[in-house]
Amino acid sequence: MNATGRARPQQALLEQSRTVLGWLHDLPIETFERPTVLPRWTVRQLTGHLVLIHTGFLASLDQPTKQAALPIHEFVTRYRRDVEMIMAATLEASDGLAGAEVVTRLESAIDDLATKLDGGIRLSQVISTPRGPATIEDFLATRIVELVVHTDDLNRSVPEAAPAALQRSALARCTRTLAGILAAQNPGRSVEARVPPYAAVQCAIGEPGPTHTRGTPPNVVETDPLTFLRLATGRIQWTDAVGNGTIHASGLRADLSPVLPLLS
Repeated sequence: MNATGRARPQQALLEQSRTVLGWLHDLPIETFERPTVLPRWTVRQLTGHLVLIHTGFLASLDQPTKQAALPIHEFVTRYRRDVEMIMAATLEASDGLAGAEVVTRLESAIDDLATKLDGGIRLSQVISTPRGPATIEDFLATRIVELVVHTDDLNRSVPEAAPAALQRSALARCTRTLAGILAAQNPGRSVEARVPPYAAVQCAIGEPGPTHTRGTPPNVVETDPLTFLRLATGRIQWTDAVGNGTIHASGLRADLSPVLPLLS
């Protein structure tokens, strides 16, 4: 922990990594061949994707570059571009391996990354990643988002098991990152998106409207962190979330559906 008691981003990542690792260790072996909520991925293959999150981050840390870093709200748009490449790498990561073997690889990948991070990193350093140049801070933020989102995917895929915890520091950082992307991709001040207790941002959705300069905008959207991350990554649809009461919207333009998902 730092002086304020808040976990550093690298600590938040590793805490969530070890949480989902422990959960996977406890799964019955036959569960790894079960389909997940993600099309075409089994639990074993999704575990392989978690391996890639850690090994890919570790590899990128050793690739400093003098290129200008992409802003994170532009960087994340490249995931859709490379979706088939990511799918192929995910399937390869677990090909021919039993579930327990993939979990062992994940454990090794987490330990290797922890060793690297314990050696110290400069968060402002720009590195080369498969999606382009990014600061370590921004790439780390996207790794936390992926880890939190996929922990939730696993929980929903094996509903009879006690869920793997979404650690507060990782969930908070995930929420703030996604809220920041929402605001940066849709600059303006006509809508306020609130995700208590972690984030509140202002943005503009749809056609230009009256300019808001002070106080609370006329359009407010409020939801919980779990609903927000599912919306932002295309796990649920806006109309479904409104219908089940997990979104509270007021104002004629309090509708984020035109700009969702933020990444998928």
